[in-house]
Amino acid sequence: MGILSSKDTAKANEMATDFHFPSSKNALIIFTRNPELGKCKTRLAANIGNENALEVYKFLLVHTATISKEIKADRYVFYSENIEKDDLWDASIFRKKLQHGDNLGARMHNAFSELLVMGYNKVMIIGSDLLDLNADLILEAYLQLEANDVVIGPAMDGGYYLLGMKTLYHKVFQNKSWGTDTVLKDTLKDLQASKFHLLKELNDIDTFEDMQHYQQLKKFHNI
Repeated sequence: MGILSSKDTAKANEMATDFHFPSSKNALIIFTRNPELGKCKTRLAANIGNENALEVYKFLLVHTATISKEIKADRYVFYSENIEKDDLWDASIFRKKLQHGDNLGARMHNAFSELLVMGYNKVMIIGSDLLDLNADLILEAYLQLEANDVVIGPAMDGGYYLLGMKTLYHKVFQNKSWGTDTVLKDTLKDLQASKFHLLKELNDIDTFEDMQHYQQLKKFHNI
């Protein structure tokens, strides 16, 4: 994946504040980390090396982009560092923005807030590190929002891989130990007075143990 020059990056990042007129009642947010050597999948890299960890993450990004294209919604990619102009996220399919905030909770809150203010009825966010996530599961989440306030896809590590809502629940994004096994538990406590639905539990790929049983990922490690 090409790295933009500082001039091109500045121009591309102007896109972050562009207003996109909704063409659907549904919005799908994909949070992604810019794929840079040594800066993504660091826990995985401890076992398979930085180069292999980067290739695993790129593989997961391609999978996420592929399934997201099947969703009938306005699709938004929120980059961690810089908006990439020419990458796997086709600008004719994905609207591109930057994440803003001091931690993951703040960044997600800001993304949800921005899109809900734009007028979307249902907003969903997914991560980009799950081979088990598919379009049918995301579509199920949108359907479950018809009768529920919030939909969550629990991850096996105690977090979640999907979050969907129709109105902004501020507490969900506050006072969490992000990246730990308490995130889902603490989130559900915040939603005790709300009607929520849990999707099936999935495995996200952060460590070697998470990835070693996937046949399609064996080419990325030499252990």
